[in-house]
Amino acid sequence: MTAIQVRKPALIVRAGRRALERLHEQPLTPQDVHVIPGAAGGPKALGLSGLDKAIFGHWLPRAPQQRALIGSSIGSWRFAAIASSDDPAAQLARLAELYTTQRFARGVSPAEVTRKSVQFLETLLGGREDYLLNHPFYRLSIVVVRSRGLLEHDSRGRLGLGLMNAISANMVSRRHLGRFMERGIIHDARYPTPVASLVDFPSHRVALTRDNLLPALLASASIPLVMSGVRNIPGAPEGVYRDGGLLDYHLDLPYEQPGVILYPHFTDRVVPGWFDKSLPWRRGDATRLQDVLLVAPSPAYLETLPDRKLPDRKDFERYLGDDAGRERAWRRAVAESDRLGDEFMELVDRGRLAEVLKPL
Repeated sequence: MTAIQVRKPALIVRAGRRALERLHEQPLTPQDVHVIPGAAGGPKALGLSGLDKAIFGHWLPRAPQQRALIGSSIGSWRFAAIASSDDPAAQLARLAELYTTQRFARGVSPAEVTRKSVQFLETLLGGREDYLLNHPFYRLSIVVVRSRGLLEHDSRGRLGLGLMNAISANMVSRRHLGRFMERGIIHDARYPTPVASLVDFPSHRVALTRDNLLPALLASASIPLVMSGVRNIPGAPEGVYRDGGLLDYHLDLPYEQPGVILYPHFTDRVVPGWFDKSLPWRRGDATRLQDVLLVAPSPAYLETLPDRKLPDRKDFERYLGDDAGRERAWRRAVAESDRLGDEFMELVDRGRLAEVLKPL
């Protein structure tokens, strides 16, 4: 007699304290969702493609309403793609293919990576800017950082020293990063940012316009030493802007909204800043996360993917000289991610979400 193999869940679902109580009392509906964060993480976004398609292409459109999309780095690029078309699934597929087909030679310069990134954004969003800025429901916020001190320089020596000083200061306390950078949020002019007063770091807010849309997106993903900084974003304070994930890697922010914060994420852990990745004790604030419903690929799902993980930036080195092999692996990860979307839809449509919830 042949044993029946049961496929393990593709998703792990966690909820903050208040969201956990709410979802045990009533099923999740699209009407509950007013804010969606998008984390930094580079190619990991490709591994969420199918989940994003299900959420933005099928589930949320059942209840059209104003929603804030707030992202840093690739999170802002995902959301710009989604908000730039009435067919978000097609734009997400386009983003995944554009990212997958990028190729970089050994020792590529930050200037060349920046040039290709500009081409990427122009191809993805060119001619769609006005639709994005006037989207009937989505309101985009792009998180960046304004550099201070040595981080204002693009020379490898000065910038590298500045990063070493920032890493050392962050080891002592995250609040010391305010000496090195300032948070900027470039947000839809029709809608205030979905976060309360920001007092943890110096911060400023700027209205999103046609002139600063692409520079803000470019800056939000400009990893130091990998890409050049973006100087003087139109409408923002003068300075050199870089990857928003430096301060807000997983968007651990004080959200203000009336329902559940739906967070499609790469992992079931919230890491405050980029420099906290190697600090296991540095976790997201439970009060800030109390309304968050986090949906991420499960460890069992990751085991089924090429290299047993989501695509990441290290793959450019791992597959150096074998771009075709990397592209095959990434396309498989994108295709497999439809399972994430299918499972999410099954959980919400059958009212089974509360059965799988775990505390965040």
